[in-house]
Amino acid sequence: MRFLTDRLILRTLTEFDSYEVLGIRSHPVINQFLHRDSPKNTFEALDFILNIQRKSANGEIFFLGIALQNKPELIGTICLWNFSGDRKTAELGYELLPEYHRKGIMSEAVTFILNFGFEDLNVSKIEAFTNKNNLNSIQLLQKFNFALNVNRKDEKYPENLIFELARS
Repeated sequence: MRFLTDRLILRTLTEFDSYEVLGIRSHPVINQFLHRDSPKNTFEALDFILNIQRKSANGEIFFLGIALQNKPELIGTICLWNFSGDRKTAELGYELLPEYHRKGIMSEAVTFILNFGFEDLNVSKIEAFTNKNNLNSIQLLQKFNFALNVNRKDEKYPENLIFELARS
């Protein structure tokens, strides 16, 4: 799968992306607010890619790499995952190398993924869990009119805030 926006290529991951995936998923700035085991080498990154490919084929996740149209290396990822049993709710996830922050890149990718989720996947609500100290992520979600749900708590990670956006 491959989609183009004004400046971006959003595409499925391939086995050739392991070096970029390693760089993105092991970056200390990106990981400062995340709870995950980062890949330690390209073999572990490849294992992650193969797992994403399997989950994508099974419809468990909609996962895309982000690249600039004039530079094909991956600079981030965006996904819809953690679908509810009735597939009406999905969770939004994203990450972007810090040198590309504050350039509107993630806004462009989020615009695409929200439209795809609501229109093509027919979800009714998209949720996003983000650390209360991740101000860039909070601002991004607010830009797209995600609302903080003060009545929900992330039991596993209490430092997370839960934002929601319902289909309009």
